Amino acid sequence: MAGLRCLCRMMGPLLRSPGLRGLSAGWANIPWGQEPEGHLPVGKLYGGRFTVTQIPGDGVGPELMGHVERVLSAARAPVEFEVVRVDSGSPERRGIQAAIQAVSRNGVALKGNFETAVGGTPRHRRSLNVLFRNELGLFASVNRYRSLDGVCSAAAVRAGRPRAPDMDVVVIRETTEGEYAHLEHESVPGVVESLKIITRRRSLRLAEFAFSYARRHRRRKLTAVHKANIMKLADGLFVECCRQVSEGYPEVEFDAVIVDNATMQLVSRPGQFDVLVMPNLYGVVINNICAGLVGGPGLVPGASYGRRCAVFQTAIRNTAPRLAGRDTANPVAMLLASCLMLDHLRLGDHAQLVRRAVLRTLTAERVRTPDIANGRASSTEVVDHVVRLIEEDVPSRSG
Repeated sequence: MAGLRCLCRMMGPLLRSPGLRGLSAGWANIPWGQEPEGHLPVGKLYGGRFTVTQIPGDGVGPELMGHVERVLSAARAPVEFEVVRVDSGSPERRGIQAAIQAVSRNGVALKGNFETAVGGTPRHRRSLNVLFRNELGLFASVNRYRSLDGVCSAAAVRAGRPRAPDMDVVVIRETTEGEYAHLEHESVPGVVESLKIITRRRSLRLAEFAFSYARRHRRRKLTAVHKANIMKLADGLFVECCRQVSEGYPEVEFDAVIVDNATMQLVSRPGQFDVLVMPNLYGVVINNICAGLVGGPGLVPGASYGRRCAVFQTAIRNTAPRLAGRDTANPVAMLLASCLMLDHLRLGDHAQLVRRAVLRTLTAERVRTPDIANGRASSTEVVDHVVRLIEEDVPSRSG
């Protein structure tokens, strides 16, 4: 009995670790994009169907949500959307609290991006996207960037780079502090102070999350991205926390790289990286570089995780207002984000059905929007093709 009490005292701190609490995901070799985080609530099931909060957002968001609804209907996914519209342009930002409450209630959301103006009055200076994440406690952004055979951006081809580099990189970004703490003021006229906040508790939480992700998904290496050579206290603390947590994951190789070197290495030799973990602002930069390398913002899905909920969206937070209403926005990233959502809801068969159709449309059959090399199809034509492939596959699944 004394031995049992001793064991409990030893295991208690480990089991209370934020990144390990409630982990239940298996060790299966999970395919691209099928990456549910097992420590999170799965969602609310009513009458055999999951209720998911849908937040269309701004720009092309409402169009993309319409495409998702059509594809999930073709796949017969047991999902009902509770749609909450947020008016980011109104003075009172109508709908944001209703959206936060709906996500808290349902535990799962599919979200478009909110437009964030540059500058603005002090009252409206805070980004709605940051407010949304902070209110829901979404502390980890997870995006996987993998090159696809024969797929690159039209811009890369015009620049003389007809092939995307071979890469399969996961970027895990802290999303509650750092430069996004919104703590800035004008101390005297013409002098502005902007505070970067790094805390031990949140750095340890993200590091635990990142290393447990690497372990579950059998990733061999995790790299912390930082600027500790200049911000010795703030980024030094972040790297210290990552190194401390790495001691509990001996099977995952750990190293650290300065952010400016990381950007150069990503462009020149991205295959050397596996999982990258970093504070808030660096994550924005690294995510955009990685998206550009694999074909652009229209291809990559993303997810944000907290203790009580998960939100799925495109990896790059771009509202693309110039594409709104023109039927040219690439629907692939949002469709694949819906697959991540289905995986999270333990609807893996439906997720695979949709994912297979989307990737076949993009790669083998080359039905693509103009942002992708050799793309001439409209958004609707891409979705028409995806739906046709799903409908061809559904009878064989039910027969």
